[in-house]
Amino acid sequence: MLLKTLQEYAARAQPAAHVEEAGGWWLRHSPGDAWWVSAVLPHDQEDRVARAEEFCAERACEVRFQITPGVCADDLDARLHDRGYERGHAMSLQIASTAEVLRHAQADAGEVTTRPTDAWLAAWRAVTTRDVSAERDLLSRVEHPSAYAFAEVDGQVVAVGRAVAENGWAGVFGMATLPHARGQGAARSVLAALASWAAARETDRMYLQMEKANNSAFRLYERTGFREVCTYHYRFRP
Repeated sequence: MLLKTLQEYAARAQPAAHVEEAGGWWLRHSPGDAWWVSAVLPHDQEDRVARAEEFCAERACEVRFQITPGVCADDLDARLHDRGYERGHAMSLQIASTAEVLRHAQADAGEVTTRPTDAWLAAWRAVTTRDVSAERDLLSRVEHPSAYAFAEVDGQVVAVGRAVAENGWAGVFGMATLPHARGQGAARSVLAALASWAAARETDRMYLQMEKANNSAFRLYERTGFREVCTYHYRFRP
């Protein structure tokens, strides 16, 4: 199933420090990383909520489930609601052909490296405000081929993004543009660079995940050939 496959590719591109597979469920924990890196992927029809809660309790971390219609059990969302889990973070999974992204980006491609430079991380940190050392650790765990793209203005890195390739798909992550450089094509340059890297690897399809509420990013991806294939959300217990 495409949706399940892409979300598992994304989980490997953003690998948690500890992953336990319980049937088709991926129980994940990654202290210091973004909350979604530790979200449970309930990717089969069995009820393993209690095991997921136990896994998180053992690690003193919040329990959070990624709920994708058609991938999770049909009644899981309702069952979690009944157990006191709140709904949040409406997300969009989008795909595009690599050729379409190259055609629509309409920008000079940025630069690509195989490792995150200090300048890349500094620009990413300036926008996300997350911990750089935790991000370095996460990136060091990625096992599949990766590209780190950036766009510069007057010698300053103003936009960054990364891609991870697996089985003909390139996932796009870590897109960030400094506020003063937004609306000037820097993000399109990064996407063009990532698409060029993917094309050179004969990786002809791309995907990304984004918050539905991010209207400016939604417009950017729509203009560069991405289309939504599903929405999903998270359930968490306050």
